[in-house]
Amino acid sequence: MSNSQTKSSISFYQTRFLNLNFMFIGFVNLISFFMLFNFASCKESNHIKANEVKPTIDLNLLHNKAKEAFKFCDANKMNLNICILIDMGLHSGMNRFFVWDFKSDSVLYRFPVGHGCGINEWGKDESKDDPVFSNVENSHCSSLGKYKIGERAYSDWGVKIKYFMHGLESTNSNAFKRFIVFHSWDAVSSSEIYPQGVPEGWGCPTISNENFNLIDPLIKKADKPILMWIYNGKE
Repeated sequence: MSNSQTKSSISFYQTRFLNLNFMFIGFVNLISFFMLFNFASCKESNHIKANEVKPTIDLNLLHNKAKEAFKFCDANKMNLNICILIDMGLHSGMNRFFVWDFKSDSVLYRFPVGHGCGINEWGKDESKDDPVFSNVENSHCSSLGKYKIGERAYSDWGVKIKYFMHGLESTNSNAFKRFIVFHSWDAVSSSEIYPQGVPEGWGCPTISNENFNLIDPLIKKADKPILMWIYNGKE
């Protein structure tokens, strides 16, 4: 091979090497750009979450609901020891299930509680801060209104106990035939998980197994039906 051919060959490989080197540097820069972009996006996302203000419970509203509940229970020969108040206007990851003690005029227990998923995916928390309510069969929504807690029976869920629920208003009159019952569910947390939400079912008010075991004896020993009032505190 002549000197000119050798130089030409070396120049070719040098040029090719330089081109490959530039391509590699460009590829690395491109990856770095996307990594920085994603990092900035994550920081912004975390910044937004860090600055979210956790909703607060309106204690005045709760107390007023308890007063109204007592009058209702007294007029309808229902239990005058306790009632259950559920504010579905609160984020589902918060304590929004209240066992109210009429005697002490205060909250006995407070827990997170699940609601119906509606058109969303079962078991997710897609409507954690904005649930849809319905009294329609197969809507998979929770229904607002006052309920009489009925018969205690076997359940396939949680601690294997459920209570039938009888809707007392036009907004929840189909509860019994919709098989809306009060039961526990393994997927529900015993304490607040905000900003996450409680997994959503097909309309039943669901609490954790641990919390269900706390209040089951209270319901079981009651000499008169207990009122459960599901309302939307945002309205």
